[in-house]
Amino acid sequence: MGKTIWYNYTINKIQRSVDSYPDEFAFLEDYKYTLGADQLTAAGQQQMVNSGIRFYRYYEPLANRHSPFVRSSGQTRVIESAEKWLEGFAQAKDDGKPSSNMVIISEDEGSNNTLSHNLCTAFEKGPASIVGSAAQNAWVEIFIPPIQTRINEKLVGANLTQSETIFLMDLCPFETVAHPTAKVSQFCSLFSKKEWQQYDYYQSLGKYYGYADGNPLGATQGVGFVNELIARMTGKPVQDDTCTNHTLDSNGETFPLGRKLYADFSHDNDMTSIFSAFGLYNDTTPLSNTTLENIKDTNGYSASWTVPFAARAYFEKMTCVDEDEEFVRIIVNDRILPLKYCGGDKHGRCKLSAFVDSMAFARSGGHWNQCFV
Repeated sequence: MGKTIWYNYTINKIQRSVDSYPDEFAFLEDYKYTLGADQLTAAGQQQMVNSGIRFYRYYEPLANRHSPFVRSSGQTRVIESAEKWLEGFAQAKDDGKPSSNMVIISEDEGSNNTLSHNLCTAFEKGPASIVGSAAQNAWVEIFIPPIQTRINEKLVGANLTQSETIFLMDLCPFETVAHPTAKVSQFCSLFSKKEWQQYDYYQSLGKYYGYADGNPLGATQGVGFVNELIARMTGKPVQDDTCTNHTLDSNGETFPLGRKLYADFSHDNDMTSIFSAFGLYNDTTPLSNTTLENIKDTNGYSASWTVPFAARAYFEKMTCVDEDEEFVRIIVNDRILPLKYCGGDKHGRCKLSAFVDSMAFARSGGHWNQCFV
């Protein structure tokens, strides 16, 4: 059963079983569930338009002279995100020229795709596939029972389970982004600030142990993209035997080198693995699944910081005055990453050669040899 069905089931269960809806719960009596599944909402569309506008303005000297080369993973929502981003870019540029062509990489089963994981059997179906949910379940046993008790006391007869309590929390962000202007959902007011911090940590555990450093094969899912980026930055053919599509990457039409601007569109889980493959959060120690940790405790790691709605990362290659070698800088959702592992300076820049050398994990294929054992 997809989650959207469970959300509807939870609302129906409440409305079948509850006679009184006190205080902030009053709206639930007549609430109609209308959310779809895997769709880009109106607010999401505008976020992507805004993202394209912002990208153009941020890199305007380059963007005035160069069009971005665009790739998208094959899910409809991701393709639409790319199209809306291009719409915003074109709107900001305002030169009347058509948008860039886009390479769409299939998500069909068995397809090699650096923007959507599905090949590594041990990750998809083996023990690694349940590491994230196990970490979340341990935390659920700690933070959800008091919330569950409070709601069931307010909504007499609801008898919500732990999972249904989480579904009710999920509806806050999903209802908010489903609104055309992202008006904050009434579901958000059902929970306290502390409870939202606990929920945020629940999501962070899912990403960290499901797709990042907390999963033995998490970073490996992002290795292919790292090797593609190295190829783009060095102007040399892709060297990778993991999830890259060799047919596309060996063709100058579908994977050109020497371009000034590139834009790739993917999923939050895949971005999480890619960040891990780049080692962006190497200073984060394994997250506790029994104690709430704040952003300082995690050295900047949080699902809401790394992969919020419309998450973005900029990978920059630059030349600097009086420097013989090019530099690399990485910005995730407007935060400059320190890149300590390759000698990042106070501006977050490290030399290109040092950056490439620091990508030894990706260049050696990560743990791809464990994927089909």
